[in-house]
Amino acid sequence: MYPIFRFLKEIFKFRNAPALGLTETHISHHRCWPWDLDPWIELNNGRTLTLYDLGRIPMGIRSGLTSMLRTQGWGITVAGNTTRYRKRIKAFQRFEMRSRCIGWDARFFYIEQAMWLGEDCANHILIRSAITSAQGIVPPARVLEAMGQPPQSPDLPGWVQAWIAADAERIWPPAI
Repeated sequence: MYPIFRFLKEIFKFRNAPALGLTETHISHHRCWPWDLDPWIELNNGRTLTLYDLGRIPMGIRSGLTSMLRTQGWGITVAGNTTRYRKRIKAFQRFEMRSRCIGWDARFFYIEQAMWLGEDCANHILIRSAITSAQGIVPPARVLEAMGQPPQSPDLPGWVQAWIAADAERIWPPAI
């Protein structure tokens, strides 16, 4: 089940937070509850992906993206991701989530997020996200224009560019 009450709590909690630049980091704090666990009593990998919404949505609100999407009648979707898990988050542990947009290309925005246990990064995700309209994907340049922002992206890190290139080599649809 989607954590709707946690989602609403995050929106309420950050409703009066200062505005955030498009590439600035949003920081939030969360706890691993029993309903987030897998059979090994640690944060379930699928739930991790869902919990990352709790960082991206307030980040979008604080940056002005969400209000612009509503005004334009556009949506947003995850178009791909890669996740690295390195440290277990166990039942009742509190963790910090850091979320930021690191740049964009002609079609997608790239967002990185990480969950931290103190000084240790537990997991990290790179998300490729698309803004959508009834006509399909809205180019980031058009999105930025609607937000009153310059269209030039910061340089994407080499590892992100390598992921984009590697993912472009992937066969679609898969031959399973």
